[in-house]
Amino acid sequence: MLYENLAVWQRSRALTIQVYRHFSGCRDFGFKDQITRSALSVPSNIAEGFERESIKERCRFLSFAKGSLGEFKTQADIGIEIEYIPWNIGTLWMAECDELAKMLASLIRKYE
Repeated sequence: MLYENLAVWQRSRALTIQVYRHFSGCRDFGFKDQITRSALSVPSNIAEGFERESIKERCRFLSFAKGSLGEFKTQADIGIEIEYIPWNIGTLWMAECDELAKMLASLIRKYE
């Protein structure tokens, strides 16, 4: 199976692109770096997991992706509070994190 065909990879890639575009002009380089890196880690870890040889490694990288979602969701929540992210955008991103986490959990269970 190609990771590019997975809905969870496609959706996490789209989320990452949204995040990068939103923060393109952000001058708080520390926050920008952290939130974009955590978002980027999600599709990257999914891809890496599907390129690994063993099922155990695949699940490990899917778990890393799920952890990165939690990190990103926390940063989005904080971004809303400090007014770096408009409430309507941030809450959409956080809801997408919840859906992606469910999708990853399902994939992990499938391969365990």
